[in-house]
Amino acid sequence: MSDAIPQSVSGLAIARQVVRSGTSPSANYRAACIGKSKKDFLNKLKMVEEELDETLHWLELIMEGGLLPQSRIQPLYDECTELLKITVSSIVSTRKYLEIHGDK
Repeated sequence: MSDAIPQSVSGLAIARQVVRSGTSPSANYRAACIGKSKKDFLNKLKMVEEELDETLHWLELIMEGGLLPQSRIQPLYDECTELLKITVSSIVSTRKYLEIHGDK
């Protein structure tokens, strides 16, 4: 998708940003899974949440700016939204666990 964005100054800047923020969540999630503690896991999940939200922002700009057709971006947007919902749910669950059990 990013390679299909027009090669204008703004197109290139947005393409770079969406590649960076769109690939970061998987690496951060992987790091969360080997976290040293529940708090470490939670902190890394917060990074996943931030990167997914940023990716949604760039996808919105691509659609609103007409850089690519909405039909091409919408499935990616929907998938990113679902991943964000799953991540937020995990954050909420982990916070509840920490409230009850502490950082065990």
